[in-house]
Amino acid sequence: MILSLLTINRIQLAKIIKANGGRFDIYTAHKLVYTLFPEEEAGRDFLFRYKETDYGKRIVILSQREPDISLLPKENCSIKFKHIPDSYFDAEYYRFEVQINPVKRDKKTGKILPVKGRNELVAWFCTKAVKYGFEVMPDTLSVESTDTIIFKKGDKKITLGKAVFSGVLKVKDKEIFMQSFKKGLGKGKSFGFGLLEIVQNKGE
Repeated sequence: MILSLLTINRIQLAKIIKANGGRFDIYTAHKLVYTLFPEEEAGRDFLFRYKETDYGKRIVILSQREPDISLLPKENCSIKFKHIPDSYFDAEYYRFEVQINPVKRDKKTGKILPVKGRNELVAWFCTKAVKYGFEVMPDTLSVESTDTIIFKKGDKKITLGKAVFSGVLKVKDKEIFMQSFKKGLGKGKSFGFGLLEIVQNKGE
């Protein structure tokens, strides 16, 4: 697995915004990331999350192959990447942060519904964590940025709920946890959701 950090400075950001009808949204980031992984090589085998900073945009990418950096405008974009060894998953505790599209299926109607409210979000995430191979330390869990992302894909308007969870997790099943890290959590992964950012928590 390869973890990359793509940085877009203000000069390049202005160019992208101009070429994209005056905006930079999640779909713009989606298209930019997808150019780094030509479809003829494989299907989507990467995750990403983009973040705004005072200096431009930063996009974190987790992939199974190296991004094609020849497609980047090197004078204004930079990318750094490193390989993640399997030994990185030998720890028991990790600090984590993940941006998720929190939804659930209504048992009666079968419809996909958004999960709302802090208490419901916490309960939902802690329940989901079990199938992802870890449990959350309750006293460390934080829920932030609970809002809605709205963007256009062609003529279609897409609305996705968002919540950012962070805290400390304890690995319960290493193999399942590694697969969850590799494949991402929840829905909306092609639009910047589900990338589990982790750092070994040696204080536990």
